[in-house]
Parts: sequence; structure tokens; C-alpha cells
Amino acid sequence: MTYCYVCPHRCGVDRPENMADTDGERYFGSCGCGMQPIVARAGLHMWEEPCISGTHGSGTVFFSGCNLHCVFCQNFDISCKGFGKEITIERLQEIYQELIAKGAHNINLVTPTHFTEAVLKSLEKPLPVPVVYNTSGFETQDTLRRLKGKVQIYLPDLKYSDDVAAIKYSNAPYYFRIATDAIKEMYRQVGDYELDENGLLKKGVVIRHLILPGMLDNSKRVIDWVANTFKPGQVMFSLMHQYVPCGRAAEYPEINRKVTDEEYAEVEAYLMASTIEDGFVQEGDAACEDFIPCFDGTGV
Repeated sequence: MTYCYVCPHRCGVDRPENMADTDGERYFGSCGCGMQPIVARAGLHMWEEPCISGTHGSGTVFFSGCNLHCVFCQNFDISCKGFGKEITIERLQEIYQELIAKGAHNINLVTPTHFTEAVLKSLEKPLPVPVVYNTSGFETQDTLRRLKGKVQIYLPDLKYSDDVAAIKYSNAPYYFRIATDAIKEMYRQVGDYELDENGLLKKGVVIRHLILPGMLDNSKRVIDWVANTFKPGQVMFSLMHQYVPCGRAAEYPEINRKVTDEEYAEVEAYLMASTIEDGFVQEGDAACEDFIPCFDGTGV
């Protein structure tokens, strides 16, 4: 058993080594998971930012569970309902190699925070492609420092500048301070972003922000922070227009709809008027459930 302080919730609970020790009971800690990795899908993914997906795809490993509980999560079945298969660290390493053999440009660890111990062991031997740490941004400094040298690309969300919304929709007190401090640590580790001759990201930080309906000021303050913190050429910024009400969003009428074209245009214009030069925007047709992966155990 392990007392867990790996994420900002600092639950301090005894997480079992594996789920077989619990008779199916999942009520321990914020993530509700044991220490062994639980994976819902592994495969080539074409729907990340172009510098990550490239032409062959990003080698994504979708972990189950999460240290956040976003009520609108597009991956709700795995983040909150626990769908997935518990595997060994050796099997996780095999999955990396299988994805690389299929042509993956990188190994993309999606929501890995609560399995940091397993991830570190799985990366004891360097991989021939970059490792992407795909996270909600709700990270502790000490956990991130342990990943130094193991991760080449950080892909954090910066979901909220509004801490009231962070608590209401994601059970994440002090999210903005925690996430911005985490992003600064990520940048300290990997430095300015670098692309190869094919436009693929070799190292760096790509900060993602998903626009939420009716929360334009939240998005504008996120843009302000990125613009005031980083200079052109240091990090990339990805403005996402793919919000679809999922999970428990129907319980919150104010976010139980897509972002309107007018809302997106206002935030996009604000971004274009900022000093941020490097990054990506999405078209409106990205707000479609067709882009949500099928979590059926493929590749696990």
C-alpha cells in the first residue's frame, strides 16, 4: 500500500497495488485507482495538434481514472466511470513498442498523473521517439520534477482562470495558481519548443485551452496569462473549439450546449490581438462527438 500525495489533492490515502486487492471497491482517493496502470485504449491518434499527430499519428495511451472530475469530460466513461483494463508495467512498455512499430511519431500518455510511479518505471529505458505528457494541468511541482528527462513534450490544459468555475465543474480548488505554476515548471524542464524538418514537435510545451460556453472572460484571462508569461518562440498555444456537452453537463444548464460561432469568434479575435504568435485554432466542426475516441480496449 502507498500513501498517495502525487497530485494537488494530496489525499494521503493507501492506494492498493492492484484492483484485484479491493473486490471492485473504487472509493479510495480522488482518482479511485490503485497503483497498477489501467488503460482503456492504445493506438495511433490523428486528432492532436498537427505538430504532434503528424502524418502517421500520435501513439496515444489513454489511462483510466483522473485526479479531476470535470462534469463535462468528453472521456467521462474512462475518467469517471473507470472503464479500462489493469495491466503490468511490462505490458505498458510493450504497448509503447507496438505503437512505435506502427509508425507513431511519439508516445502520448493521456491523463497519466495518478499513475506517475508506473509511468516512471515504464520509462526507465529511453524511447526512440519523444514522450508526450498529456495532462489537465492540475499537477504538483514535486511530481513534475520527477519526470524531468523522461518527458520531452508537455501538453497541459489551462482550463480555468476562474477558480469558482474550477471548483464547480472540476473539483479543483486553486486550479489557476496550481496549473500556471505547473506550466512554468514544465517550461523550465524542456525549454523553448523545437520542430524537426517535417514540422513535428521534438520538445516543448503546448498549452491547450478549451472554450466553455458563456465563459469568455475565463478564456480571455487565460490568454492574458500566456501572453504575459511567455515570449514568442517559447511555447505554443492551442485554442480549442471542440466543447460538446458530455458526462454530467446536463445537470448544469449553463454549460449544457455547444459554444456558439459568435462566442468562438470573440475569443479567437482576442487571441489574434494578443502577443501570442505560435500555436493553433480549431474550426467549428471540431465540436463533434465523432472526434471522441472509442474506448473499447483496442491495443491494450
